[in-house]
Amino acid sequence: MAFNFGTPSGTSGTAAATAAPAGGFGGFGTTSTTASSAFSFSAPTNTGTTGLFGGTQNKGFGFGTSFGTTTGTSTGLGTGLGTGLGFGGFNTQQQQQSTLGGLFSQPTQAPTQSNQLINTASALSAPTLLGDERDAILAKWNQLQAFWGTGKGYFNNNIPPVEFTQENPFCRFKAVGYSCMPSNKDEDGLVVLVFNKKETDIRSQQQQLVESLHKILGGNQTLAVNVEGIKTLPDDQTEVVIYVVERSPNGTSRRVPATTLYAHFEQANIKTQLQQLGVTLSMTRTELSPAQIKQLLQNPPAGVDPIIWEQAKVDNPDSEKLIPVPMVGFKELLRRLKVQDQMTKQHQTRLDIISEDISELQKNQTTSMAKIAQYKRKLMDLSHRTLQVLIKQEIQRKSGYAIQADEEQLRVQLDTIQSELNAPTQFKGRLNELMSQIRMQNHFGAVRSEERYYIDADLLREIKQHLKQQQEGLSHLISIIKDDLEDIKLVEHGLNETIHIRGGVFS
Repeated sequence: MAFNFGTPSGTSGTAAATAAPAGGFGGFGTTSTTASSAFSFSAPTNTGTTGLFGGTQNKGFGFGTSFGTTTGTSTGLGTGLGTGLGFGGFNTQQQQQSTLGGLFSQPTQAPTQSNQLINTASALSAPTLLGDERDAILAKWNQLQAFWGTGKGYFNNNIPPVEFTQENPFCRFKAVGYSCMPSNKDEDGLVVLVFNKKETDIRSQQQQLVESLHKILGGNQTLAVNVEGIKTLPDDQTEVVIYVVERSPNGTSRRVPATTLYAHFEQANIKTQLQQLGVTLSMTRTELSPAQIKQLLQNPPAGVDPIIWEQAKVDNPDSEKLIPVPMVGFKELLRRLKVQDQMTKQHQTRLDIISEDISELQKNQTTSMAKIAQYKRKLMDLSHRTLQVLIKQEIQRKSGYAIQADEEQLRVQLDTIQSELNAPTQFKGRLNELMSQIRMQNHFGAVRSEERYYIDADLLREIKQHLKQQQEGLSHLISIIKDDLEDIKLVEHGLNETIHIRGGVFS
């Protein structure tokens, strides 16, 4: 496989390790790719391939095993860790194998790439299958299949058709994402094992798992298997990060290098035992060297446009922690989406835990503040009681003795202070003024703190309507009273005239 990112170190800034189907695409089209899956337990080999213009070029990388040519030395040093593995003493020569969690690999490609290139070009541009104008239609159909990344391109009756996959350079369903680079050293000894089991099952059987891995490592008493972390992956898979500690006879200990432990897990018999435990993928989790990062960034993956690759490097949000990786096909996009959703759920769970801790701390803080205030009041009371006891004790101790000179001096000073306080133009007037201001402030504060009642708008409208009706009723009543007064005045005037007329007659 020329390029595969089945196990990116992290997805969208998170570490994830999930398997993806093997596939390859390189140069301008290759005949075949002879390589194991990116997550297989066998170490891949790497050979250079000839590109379109005759130059020798490395056709990509694979997120799953190793980066570059893997060479290693594993010397049995008497610790008896099974065949082919010697963790040995502390002067053991370590493997010279640089990995990104077992990520980068350059698998073998077939030497007939030039023929594959010619066949692909013929299938897309000038097929000679039918010998008439239908070949042009066939060429367009082959182009459509190449763009889609599936199907077979027929172009000649005597030559087998070209197989189109999503890894071919003409496939349009490609994008570039970013994965987090591990920061662990090889000396940390971290190795990732992906189990096809749920996290709850792994945690419930963690002790049995550790014992089984110890048996796989030979059951040596100088070795101890430790679990660094357990994380849930999509599709009911679980990632378990382990490391092995080796103890020497003199009492010191060290971690077995990740590359040494990974090489042991890659052996055929050990791989079979791991598969029986449910392991679907194993890889080291080690950081990339500057040379490896430079080589990765300078050489665009096979089938990826160099312009797009350069733009991806420019758009990298954090070049120190993230590295661009291509996404080929909808399956890969779906896988990264699942990983992202999984990490989002984990982040949300962690945020919920932090929120609960903050709420608990706030409650504890409130309780502590109340206790502190209570203890302050208690301290003040105890201080006053202690002072009273000291006063009474001093009075009893000095009982029967004459007033001493220092006591007389204190009495004079106290009398002076008392006279100054009692002087109306001195401190007493100021104290009275301050007391008045304090009383006024307390009074205004009490007025301001009085409750204010608010009436609902509908209720207020009803009250206004009722008051309006009352006002209208009062106005009507006033008008009636005025009319009655006018009538009374008329009656009174008529009575007065009648009296005057009668007076004139009698006179």
